[in-house]
Amino acid sequence: MRSLLKFFLLAYAASWTCWFAAVKISHWTPTSLPAPGFLRSTLLLVGAFGPALAASVMALHADGRRGLYALLAPMFRGRVALRWYLFAILYMPVIKLAVAITHRLVSGMWPRFGHEEPILIMIAILLSLPVQSGEELGWRGYALPRLASRFGWPLASVFLGVVWGLWHLPLFFVPGADKYGQSFLVYVIGTIAFSVAIAWAYARTQGSLLLTMLMHAAFDQTIGLVSDVLAPGEKPFALGASLSFVLTIAFMWIVAVYLLVRMRTLVSPWLRVA
Repeated sequence: MRSLLKFFLLAYAASWTCWFAAVKISHWTPTSLPAPGFLRSTLLLVGAFGPALAASVMALHADGRRGLYALLAPMFRGRVALRWYLFAILYMPVIKLAVAITHRLVSGMWPRFGHEEPILIMIAILLSLPVQSGEELGWRGYALPRLASRFGWPLASVFLGVVWGLWHLPLFFVPGADKYGQSFLVYVIGTIAFSVAIAWAYARTQGSLLLTMLMHAAFDQTIGLVSDVLAPGEKPFALGASLSFVLTIAFMWIVAVYLLVRMRTLVSPWLRVA
């Protein structure tokens, strides 16, 4: 557990240093320094790789190059059943379809839909795939198997969801970011549910990080199929959320509860961690 605690602290320190610097830059005037927008965007991107950096440091410290190779190898483990690729890509679109129908039944109106073309969404998923390694290498590659081997898959996926959700906190204070002005508490509740779903995919594919990277990328690029965003200005620690956001999280938790029950009997003989 000591190594996990060190990993979490290092991941938070690396990411939050960059992200709170981006928050500070966001409040400077355009003439305060050259290209503040570019510098802020760079810090936001670099901060997203904090978990991967922390995991790499911990793996190198524990087992040298062999440990680093063992950490990186699952990112190229793509020989999994087709159904898991479908699960990864369609998880959020199916939930959003249920959200749209329920929204119509509850309010009498359709929710606000996104306007992205399917081909552009697929291209965005593929292009963003390498960026997802910044998180997945740390959260699922390093932390999840160690938590699961000690506490079991259900508790590990929920606990990691809490840590993962809280890690995003600085992004709720960056003007212009997609999370700015939204409810942080509601977001964390949704992140825990997604953590359960992505842990299920990871466990059932014998630790394929390529699959979790794909699922994470697909989630990010398809969540806007039905807009959840409130107008900026909502206090981050309030519980305000749009109806579509509430419905999205409700359906995510329906899936999560089902998977948590299934996880109770999940046996993973391949799971071997130090």
